[in-house]
Amino acid sequence: MDGYLVPLKEAESEFTEKRSRFISHICRVETEEEARRWIEQLKKRYYDARHNCWCYLLRQSGVVRYSDDGEPQGTAGQPMLGVLQREGVTDACCVVTRYFGGILLGAGGLTRAYARGAKDVLNASGIARMRRWTLWDIPCSYPLFERVKLEVAACGGMIRDVEYGEAVTVRAAFLPPDAEAFSARVTELSAGAIHLTAAGEVILPDPCPER
Repeated sequence: MDGYLVPLKEAESEFTEKRSRFISHICRVETEEEARRWIEQLKKRYYDARHNCWCYLLRQSGVVRYSDDGEPQGTAGQPMLGVLQREGVTDACCVVTRYFGGILLGAGGLTRAYARGAKDVLNASGIARMRRWTLWDIPCSYPLFERVKLEVAACGGMIRDVEYGEAVTVRAAFLPPDAEAFSARVTELSAGAIHLTAAGEVILPDPCPER
């Protein structure tokens, strides 16, 4: 099923609150194994930090997990998770690392700080809508190759693969209405020499979702 929201890309953000340093990371994951592996990588990177709090939620399995990693219960992982849930994001893993600055923030201060960490890094990542794209093989001559690439981008498509032989075959993904527009443009561009061949469908992130 398409139409669900995910982090657009892996991202990092940072801020300081009363001398405590908060470093946030987010990425898109599809399994618990991916999420756990990524969390462990960040724990190793920030091994000397006081806390590495985390959360993740997965669409297909419905799994939701979070950890306060030594912070008072309910002040870290759950507020982070709440940010992702309010934004409607899934298949996401977020880790907020805290280097303690010597000043206690209190339960309310911690909750606000960890929620801010999740929100800031989600903003840095951006949000994409996973949608159903159609795949098309586009054979073209070498002189037309660069122009075809420009036309793919101009019509909102994404190049997925390129094969080089006597001619070039570009495999591109389009949202269905954009494929029709692209076909009309390259037909005109090549005086009818370029014919698209359907190559299936795939679920991919749309980096400019309608919210």
